[in-house]
Amino acid sequence: MKIDGKYQQFKNVNLRRRNWPKNCIKEAPIWCSVDLRDGNQALETPMGIEQKKEFFLMLVSLGFKQIEVGFPSSNDVEFSFIRQLIEESLIPDDVFIQILCPAREKLIARSFEAIKGAKNVIFHLYNATSPAQRKYNFNKTKDEIVKLATDGVKWIKKYLKTVPETNIVLEYSPENFSETEIDFSIKICQAVVNEWKKDNPTWQKGRKNVILNLPTTVENCLPNHFADLIEYFSSKIKNKNELIISLHNHNDRGESVAQCELGLLAGAQRVEGCLFGNGERTGNLDVVTVALNMYTLGVDPKLDFSNLKKVALDFSRLTGMEIHPRSPYAGNLVFTAFSGSHQDAIRKAMLARKSMPENALWDVPYLHIDPHDIGFEYEGIIRINNQSGKGGAVYVLETDYGISAPKKMHGVIGELIKEKTNTLQKELTSQEVYDAFAEKFINTKWPLNVLEITQRHIEGERGSNVSELVAGSAVVEWEGKKYEIAGNGNGPLDSFANALNQTPVLDFDILDFHEHSVGSGTGTQAIAYVQIKLSDGRSAWGVGKSSNVGRAGIAAVVSAINICYS
Repeated sequence: MKIDGKYQQFKNVNLRRRNWPKNCIKEAPIWCSVDLRDGNQALETPMGIEQKKEFFLMLVSLGFKQIEVGFPSSNDVEFSFIRQLIEESLIPDDVFIQILCPAREKLIARSFEAIKGAKNVIFHLYNATSPAQRKYNFNKTKDEIVKLATDGVKWIKKYLKTVPETNIVLEYSPENFSETEIDFSIKICQAVVNEWKKDNPTWQKGRKNVILNLPTTVENCLPNHFADLIEYFSSKIKNKNELIISLHNHNDRGESVAQCELGLLAGAQRVEGCLFGNGERTGNLDVVTVALNMYTLGVDPKLDFSNLKKVALDFSRLTGMEIHPRSPYAGNLVFTAFSGSHQDAIRKAMLARKSMPENALWDVPYLHIDPHDIGFEYEGIIRINNQSGKGGAVYVLETDYGISAPKKMHGVIGELIKEKTNTLQKELTSQEVYDAFAEKFINTKWPLNVLEITQRHIEGERGSNVSELVAGSAVVEWEGKKYEIAGNGNGPLDSFANALNQTPVLDFDILDFHEHSVGSGTGTQAIAYVQIKLSDGRSAWGVGKSSNVGRAGIAAVVSAINICYS
């Protein structure tokens, strides 16, 4: 690729003093969903009326108070959908529906027919303003473009009397704001405001009478440049206290979220966007990401994504659009760690949080939000492939099966699972991790296998100093040959270890022993972990599981012996 003058840098705004870099987002903006218009028009197969109604009700349930429902003058489906929303009383009293319309009288008149009977409506008027659009689309001068916009406002005012029962708020968009000369954007928006205010009985002093929506119809500048545009615009427009500055970001450069967030720092109060960034080309702003980014900073986004998994499933079902597995917050792999070091850090932090208050500061490494807060479970956080380490395997065994192996054993478990992933050349499921662990440690029966075991506790006279003694006998197999053995000891495990002297098993020492219970009530089982060292220097960890506490330790010794001899 060569640079030959075909493209150029964005021109900086003459902003002498920037205030936005020192600002913070401390409250949610006014949200407006444009899923049913911008999002829907970008689908390969647009939604039908019933699908759009279900989508509308989902948006209401999420907390959207402003929803762009369509372009009623563009086709009969859009018109009929809006009529059904109104006639079937599906619009809550505190929700504004928004309709889109270009500055043409015939289309404005048709739009007013569509909204009859609605309680609250945002009438979204727009016209193209950028140099390229003035040149290619209209072949008009700046003054002619301004007249087109103000004529549109006059026509809206003309038809206000046809809907006396409806509260109408005007929204105006200079399309494309970010490609339009900033001073011209201010000029045309000011002209629109002035025209709307003139001889308009609906204008109320001190009320937010007009929404000035500043769209990056095609994203073409850096986020900091966009913030400069918004701050400059906000500082120059008159009647600011009676206006709402709104953003409508697209994602052509992949920076729509950043542009929106910096635009809010620069003074914008309202945001238009779509769930999961649906929209033309690379999409509209992803409202989910911006809202949950606020949430992770302790700011109430005023939208309810506590069951984001269901929202994502319904979105895909209604639109036919798949959500990328690495899409922020909603992707299937967002809360998944394959890296060993990541897994280990997550496991340790999650374990520590069990003893903390529920609202303790969230600081789990590699997880910037608690998955439970948005309807995801912890089960998928750690997944096992050949990049995973011991922490991941240990986490899965702990979380899914209650197997809390001692720390000294973690490396052995990690090596076992890594060997399994290398052999299979695929990600292991939770069940496959457990099966590999059980096959190696719990289910082993060769060369040593216990067929029968009997133990008797012998206690001295009550109050005497005679130590408790356990007398045990067993039938075992060693490499297929049966042995009847017996031995005494100070406990079940010691008794069994002494009895093994009557078999070919080498003498051994127990270096480490841990035990804990799993489950509750009648289903409680004991799991024991034993590290032994044979007299020839070989050592291994073993694991035993039994409903009998004493037998779990014996099973762990058998496991360790078999691993030493394997």
